[in-house]
This record gives sequence, C-alpha cells and structure tokens, in this order.
Amino acid sequence: MAPAILTGFLPLCMCLLLTPGFAEAGKLLVVPMDGSHWFTMRPVVEKLAHRGHEVVLVIPEVSWYLGSSFNLTVKTYSTSYTLENLNSEFQKFSDFHWKAQPRSLLLMLMSPSNKAFDYFFSHCKSLFEDTQLVKYLKESSFDAVFLDPFDMCGLIVAKYLSLPSVVFTRGVFCHYLEEATQCPMALSYVPRDFSGFSDVMTFGQRLWNHIRHLEERLFCHYFFKNVVEIASEILQTTITASDLFSQISIWLLRRDFVLNYPKPVMPNMIFIGGINCCEGKPLSKPRP
Repeated sequence: MAPAILTGFLPLCMCLLLTPGFAEAGKLLVVPMDGSHWFTMRPVVEKLAHRGHEVVLVIPEVSWYLGSSFNLTVKTYSTSYTLENLNSEFQKFSDFHWKAQPRSLLLMLMSPSNKAFDYFFSHCKSLFEDTQLVKYLKESSFDAVFLDPFDMCGLIVAKYLSLPSVVFTRGVFCHYLEEATQCPMALSYVPRDFSGFSDVMTFGQRLWNHIRHLEERLFCHYFFKNVVEIASEILQTTITASDLFSQISIWLLRRDFVLNYPKPVMPNMIFIGGINCCEGKPLSKPRP
C-alpha cells in the first residue's frame, strides 16, 4: 500500500510545482570564466534569463569577451592588470605549449609560462576589494551560484555567501573532481588526463597511470597555491582546493562517453554533452 501511495503522490507534487504560483523563477548569481569558456556558457545563461530567472553576471572590467552579454544585469570590478598584460602573458603561455606540447599534466602545471593563470586567480582578490559590490552580493539574496570553476572565483564566492553552487565545466585539473564528489577513480581502467592511454591498459601502463595520479596529489597544490591563499584570506580560515571543490552541489559536465572513457560517476554528476565554444551557424549555400 505504501508504494502505491508514493506513486500517486509524486506526480501530484510535480503538478503543483509546475503550476503558476507554486513554481517561481529564481535569482541566480553567475561567475563565469573568460575566453572560450564564456562562448560555451553564455547561451545557457541567456536561456535561463529568457525563461524568467533573474540573472546577475559578475565579471572583471578587463576581459576578452565577457562584456558581450545581452539582456543581463552585469556587475563589474577593477583588476590589478591591464588587457595588454593579459594578452602578453597568454601569448607566452600559448607559444610555450604550442612548441613544447607537454605530454603530462605535471609538465603543464609546472610550466614557467603560467603567469596568465596568476592573473585569472587574482580575480577574486580584486572582487572582494570592491566593498560596494560585496555588499550588493550579500544583500541580494541569491538562490544559487552558477559558475565555471576554472579560476575558482565562483567557488570562493559561493562559500563566502553560503550558497549552493552549480558548476558548468568539461572537467577540472588534477584529482579534484573525483575527490570532491567522493567518486571511485578506478585507476586500473580509467586513464588519467594527458596519459595517452586507453581504457585497455597493460600492466606497465596501469602502473604509470597510478604514478601520474600520485604526481597530481603531490604537485597540484603548488599550482593552486596562490588562489588557495587568496581564498583563505577572504574566508578568514585555512582553506584547501579540496574544500572549495567539495562544496559543489551539482556538476554539469560537458563531456560524453562517446569522447571520454566510461568511468564511475556520482548522482550529482550530470552529463550534458560536449557543448563547446560558439553555436554553429548554418553552412552557406554553394554557388551555382
């Protein structure tokens, strides 16, 4: 009898939630990442606004593409660097990786050309130095934070405001996705990023896969050292990268098992397909 009651009760709840007056639009704080990350995220944010959600976008004044938004409330904050600084450092980063083409995550994370990441990681310090903006965020009573975790600023903002967070990403550096979601890693069957292995590994490849994972755990915290220090200063307590990633409520993952090897997942990891960069345009008609 109990299961029958529950079966009838759940559709009734859904009907009530979808009835006007019961289902209301939410107030969403969006903390995006610049570059191609924003090309991917912008259509989703605009669709949320189109469906009636109140969307507030918080972005730095210096950016490549973040200013190109439509019908959104935008709040900006100043940065400690100029667009010329950012372009220069990113060009160095791009040139190094184009020439060296590092084949391990360790080589990429420890590259001397990574100053561009320091600029990205400094966003949050600049944001929280804007006292008027911080006051506005506190008083706005947002329902959730929609963010790209690449520069980790959205994670810091969500923790500071004690808000649930929804992450929109293709993945994160190192082991933090599995660690934050308490998801099994299955290192004997799931190759680590940049390993070049398939899901059918020899004993030697499995051994190297475990070594690469060990490298991540030993060295990744050096890569996130600056942003973790900024987070600890803002939150006035000792924070680790794992603390920031483990608070995430929902992971919207832009990946698909067609392109990625099957792996264990958790209930809050939702695969939404390989959405990347700009929306495709119709092909032009060939000339007669």
